[in-house]
Amino acid sequence: MSARPLVAGNWKMNGLKSDDSVIKTIGSWAVGENVSGVDILICLPASLLNWPGMHGARMAIGGEDCHVNASGAHTGNISAEMIADAGGKYVIVGHSERRADEGESDELVNAKAEAGWRAGLISIICVGETEAERDAGQTLEVIGRQLDGSVPDGATSANSVVAYEPVWAIGTGRTPTLDEIEEVHAFIRERLSGRMGADATNTRLLYGGSVKPANAVEIAALPNVDGALVGGASLKADDFIPIISAFNNS
Repeated sequence: MSARPLVAGNWKMNGLKSDDSVIKTIGSWAVGENVSGVDILICLPASLLNWPGMHGARMAIGGEDCHVNASGAHTGNISAEMIADAGGKYVIVGHSERRADEGESDELVNAKAEAGWRAGLISIICVGETEAERDAGQTLEVIGRQLDGSVPDGATSANSVVAYEPVWAIGTGRTPTLDEIEEVHAFIRERLSGRMGADATNTRLLYGGSVKPANAVEIAALPNVDGALVGGASLKADDFIPIISAFNNS
């Protein structure tokens, strides 16, 4: 571990007010356990950000995306300032589903990361290759290009987290080998060091893509992996808690 680990749940377009039982269960568990070695985060859909039941003990909440502007005529969007106003501490930007479904470019992701900083949020900047890019041996080339374009100048370990999510592993049950994860994370650390200097060592690098209780301990033990960005497993307390424990004990 290069930095204090962060385990972040991304609920995506899931969750109703009645699902606050997941947060309560995780919060009660965290209070009863020694989880001083890990930060816990749940990134929620906008409809739940300001719902009191979603603000659990010993965990932060965050947004799943933000607009580049603080306000304006942007129907259906949410600003970083709105996320902060609802009690959020983090925002995910550049998730592969946004890049693919909404055609988001590295330039736009860069601007969204800066918008997060403007509102006092920590921006979780996502990068990751497709299956075709992996099969073509272009993984590191793609990751390097995304890092260069998506991580703004001025990024520090205090305002930014980088998440590696191979697109072909998200929600598929497939996971890269441990060696493949380690290779990409080492590459990201080295690439960031060229821009951030020694602070790159303190910048948290998360792995995401079919993280589950069965593989969390092995992933948590890898060098340069400082946490996880968890999708479907974060919707179930019985799945999310063992993942948190794996990084708390790593």
